[in-house]
Amino acid sequence: MDDAEPPRHEPEENRPPGRVPAFNLPPVIVASLGLLLVVFAIQNLPWWSDDTLNWLYFTFSFIPARYAFPLSQQGLEWLWTPVTYSLLHGSIEHIVFNGLWLMVFAAPVARRIGVARYVIFWILSAAASAFLHAVIYWGDQSLLIGASGVVSGLMGAACRFAFPAMDGRRVGIRQAHLNPRLSIAASMRSRTVVAYIVMWIAGNALVAFGITIVGDSAQPVAWDAHIGGFLFGFLLFALFDRRAPVELEDSAA
Repeated sequence: MDDAEPPRHEPEENRPPGRVPAFNLPPVIVASLGLLLVVFAIQNLPWWSDDTLNWLYFTFSFIPARYAFPLSQQGLEWLWTPVTYSLLHGSIEHIVFNGLWLMVFAAPVARRIGVARYVIFWILSAAASAFLHAVIYWGDQSLLIGASGVVSGLMGAACRFAFPAMDGRRVGIRQAHLNPRLSIAASMRSRTVVAYIVMWIAGNALVAFGITIVGDSAQPVAWDAHIGGFLFGFLLFALFDRRAPVELEDSAA
């Protein structure tokens, strides 16, 4: 009979990592994606008449021309459309593109700031994006729809903590929310952050000149709303950050 050896317990740190789900999103992000899909499905119900669709877009899209007229002489659409426009999308490609970027950048931000602050961030970043769009296209009657401005705001917020190294170590995207928050000055000294911002600006500059690299090229892209959202997220993220206010002045990224 062969001698039996007692089972050996492998140290925890030497054990292979367990299977990690391909998508492990915070519930609030899943809810956000679900809300966008529900709204998109409602937009595309086959029995809507043209008059009903026109009413829907007029009532919930952002239109700069609203603010060129006295608010007392119109309905209350000016009050909610700076937010509700971010829930509407013009095509499947439009919502898929925004949804993918939302999963990438919203997840670490939501894990860090929590549900309530995330919802407030969405509302205010949407309004900031719409504000810059209205300033540039003052009095214009075109419709602004889509979550791109909010996604850009989340990108800007992520630049303050998701890219830097923590304690000299790189962490995965699942743990990026644990990184310390960089100050604005330190962010601009981080090679990783600066490289990302430069590429992001270059992409929006191409869009401004009518060159679309990715996304829905069949529709005009509100590059200015992207910039408004990004600046909001990058400059004001500290107001939403619930973690200890560690402002690093040096970055090794």
